[in-house]
Amino acid sequence: MKIGGGVVYECSRATALRTLFLFRRSTASSSRSVRSSSSSFPDHISFIKDVAAAQPPQHLSHLLKLLKARGESIISPGAKQGLIPLAIPLAKSSSDALTALLRWPTAPPRMEMPVVEVWKHGVRLLAKNVDQFIHRILVEEDAKNLLESSGMLFHAAAEAGEKLYKKGNFAKSQISDIDVYLLRKVGLFPDVLERKVMQHFAKGDHVSALVTGEFYTKKEHFPGFARPFVFNAEILLKFVVTSFDYPGIYVHYLTDVCCYILRGSVVLVSELAVI
Repeated sequence: MKIGGGVVYECSRATALRTLFLFRRSTASSSRSVRSSSSSFPDHISFIKDVAAAQPPQHLSHLLKLLKARGESIISPGAKQGLIPLAIPLAKSSSDALTALLRWPTAPPRMEMPVVEVWKHGVRLLAKNVDQFIHRILVEEDAKNLLESSGMLFHAAAEAGEKLYKKGNFAKSQISDIDVYLLRKVGLFPDVLERKVMQHFAKGDHVSALVTGEFYTKKEHFPGFARPFVFNAEILLKFVVTSFDYPGIYVHYLTDVCCYILRGSVVLVSELAVI
């Protein structure tokens, strides 16, 4: 199903609900056994195979080690109380930010599970897959001053890190802006694109800002996520006052896009839809 510049996976309501029900029931029945299997490093791979009925990401164990090395607490994949049903918890930071995988109920066969940060009212996309997230973490670590970087993250990433990123490549690229490097060499990230839009506006380059905002909403970039459309519509509403049908955009979000993938308040979007 096409919606503006984005995509929502088309399937029968019965299929989606059945997948969701089975996943929640399996999670509840296995939660205790998964928690008790290993308090320090829960078996996320087995959980994904046996409970989520999905293919575990190849470098998931390396990502878990990486998250632990940067100070996050690895948590059981069965510890899902208060979370959206399709989130598979990985780790929690000192600020209580929860990193998880998102198990789409009806994802296309070749689509990998995205890495997300779970919010009270939804999720924020961190990376399209585990490898992309590892790659970004290593680039950002490498971009730090040598006095700030201990090399622990590269050690934790081990062979997966060596495969995805060679230390020193950021400096060799002669790209001074890390956001530009990420977009060119690693992949597209929602927060980076949003930051570029706001930077263009701050410089007074409204054309580049609006072009970047439209690029953000292209259907192939972040399929299934509503955040790009919400952000772009808010930008248009704030900076471009015309007779454009802004409420119509928000009505699309509320009627055609799963509310749990909206980052931010659904109430705010509802209000904008009736302006």
